[in-house]
Amino acid sequence: MPELGRVALVVALGLVLYAALAGGYAALKGRRRLHESATNALFAALAAVAVAGLVLLAALIGHDFSLVYVADHTSRELPLRYSVSAFWGGQQGSLLLWLLVLTAIGSAAVALNRGLTRDVLPWTVPILAGIASFFAFMLVVVASPFDTAPAPADGAGLNPSLQNPYMMAHPPLLYLGYVGLTIPFAFAMAALASKRTDERWIIATRRWTLASWTFLGFAILLGAKWAYEEVGWGGWYAWDPVENAALMPWLVSTAFLHSVMVQEKKNMLRVWNAVLIAGAFALSLFGTFLTRSGVINSIHSFTQSSIGAWFLGFIAIVVAASIALILVRLPLLRSPTRLESLVSREAAFLYNNLFLVALALTVLWGVVFPLVSEAVRGVAVTVGAPYYDFFAIAFGLPLVLLMGVGPLVAWRRASLRALGRSLLWPAGVALVTGIVLLLAGTGSNPAGLVGYTFAAFVLTTIALEFVRGTRARRSLGDESWWSAFCGLVSRNRRRYGGYIVHAAIVLLLVGAVGIGGFGTTREARLAPGNSLHIGSYDLAYVQSVQRRAANATELRGQFDVSRNGKALGVMSAGKNRYPAEQQVSNEVAIRSDWLRAEDLFVIVDQFNGDGSVFVKVLVNPLVNLIWLAGLVFVFGSLITMWPDAREQRRLARRFAYAPA
Repeated sequence: MPELGRVALVVALGLVLYAALAGGYAALKGRRRLHESATNALFAALAAVAVAGLVLLAALIGHDFSLVYVADHTSRELPLRYSVSAFWGGQQGSLLLWLLVLTAIGSAAVALNRGLTRDVLPWTVPILAGIASFFAFMLVVVASPFDTAPAPADGAGLNPSLQNPYMMAHPPLLYLGYVGLTIPFAFAMAALASKRTDERWIIATRRWTLASWTFLGFAILLGAKWAYEEVGWGGWYAWDPVENAALMPWLVSTAFLHSVMVQEKKNMLRVWNAVLIAGAFALSLFGTFLTRSGVINSIHSFTQSSIGAWFLGFIAIVVAASIALILVRLPLLRSPTRLESLVSREAAFLYNNLFLVALALTVLWGVVFPLVSEAVRGVAVTVGAPYYDFFAIAFGLPLVLLMGVGPLVAWRRASLRALGRSLLWPAGVALVTGIVLLLAGTGSNPAGLVGYTFAAFVLTTIALEFVRGTRARRSLGDESWWSAFCGLVSRNRRRYGGYIVHAAIVLLLVGAVGIGGFGTTREARLAPGNSLHIGSYDLAYVQSVQRRAANATELRGQFDVSRNGKALGVMSAGKNRYPAEQQVSNEVAIRSDWLRAEDLFVIVDQFNGDGSVFVKVLVNPLVNLIWLAGLVFVFGSLITMWPDAREQRRLARRFAYAPA
């Protein structure tokens, strides 16, 4: 079986190299049949990579320890679901997943856009194949998942932190986001190479971009949920370098999704959009590099390996080629349309972009600076949470305010008087909210107070937009408010789906401020029978118990929990000891109260020989709004992406095919 996997990867490398070279020559010389041959080679490469993936999956499930990768990441006691997730739990397997997703979505994007972008596709295929060639080369030459060695009696097992249900979904979704950004990047660069600098490539890749952005955003929140439950520290986002590596391309692609609307509406920001999509793709590669190279000290990263230099070289090539192509096509990208007013929707989108990109660059510098310092000065430094928190507040609060102001501003040039009237109700609600919060005693956290005030402003704006639109639909003859509301959303899916996504961001803000600014913590050493009081909760330590699980020994401290004298049950927190992996993990206990909008969070840091425990207890208010925000985010994104036949007909009329 390992031989079949190796042969499949070699065949895939040959196919994508042919697709890149033959496809590039076909695009340059206008050879249609050669282009079709290169396209078919890309499709065939998907089949070859799928065979390699199935071989590795079968080896993981069957515990074929003759494969070094299987021996390093599974054991006989590892549950089946985690044997499957070990596919992406290590370096070589995750690279194979990258290539599998890339060939799959690349083939699908080419197949589905043959009619719309016939002049761009000849360049798209070799670009996609060229990117795939790098990953295929890495898997064949540098980091093969099919290396063999004498089989040990048992494997080393999977990192305990990865033995979590969220790790079965978080990495694949993250890769769908990372790899998905390849599609708009490839089409954008192909449009530049073919001198088709109109909006056609944006139309062809809009839903691919939205889907990638949605996968990436939801994966970040799933990773936060994993960190909250698995790492055992009581928080949800620690500005870990690999967390930041996923955040950066999401921020830049968010800016891109906003600015392309200006290009579609007003034929502006062509150069800026090309730069943004190239930057988002480069940052997705950079995120993969950080995770897989081991150059940073992170719970997410792997050990030092030989792929780091290759990745850096590939990123440098991608960045240099993108910049060169944009500069060469600069005369074609310049738009005759200019910004007419600083008070307009175009200007609001531009301000939004500047803040998003500034935040992404700030995070990038925080990630890169320790690496640069250690490489140049030999001094290891750490960029801590205060650095990121400062800039998240400095750039994040204006972004939230713009989410409320932007929908109310007219295109081209807005009347200040009309804008003032539109802002009256949202500003009034925000002011009342701020006063109520001050009276409630939240003034000790000024940033949180401002954030909540801005959140009220944005939510009021969104609600008013839905009410006004629904009222207008009813005036056109809809019989009921519900039918008018549904008709409003179905005929303006991008706009109102976007409003729902904005509401999700506001929910995330409210939850993040709640847990970060208003949570409480207590630590104590408790002997059996001792109690700890925190907020309205009392925890009485009962005993510690030990039991054997499928692949670990579980040690738990049991606590009787009550609130205001009313018993709530027993919470058990402690540690797992994994014999195969020879590691220990924290296992926290969480009691969520949705009605009170808070979590009771228990961590047992240490079990002592005298039967006592060191325990840390937190009350995290509003944290569940963060997880709710993820569901609202996906819901809004689905509305935005949902196919609209009227829109497709309108775009077909606008971009009727004309030879370049």
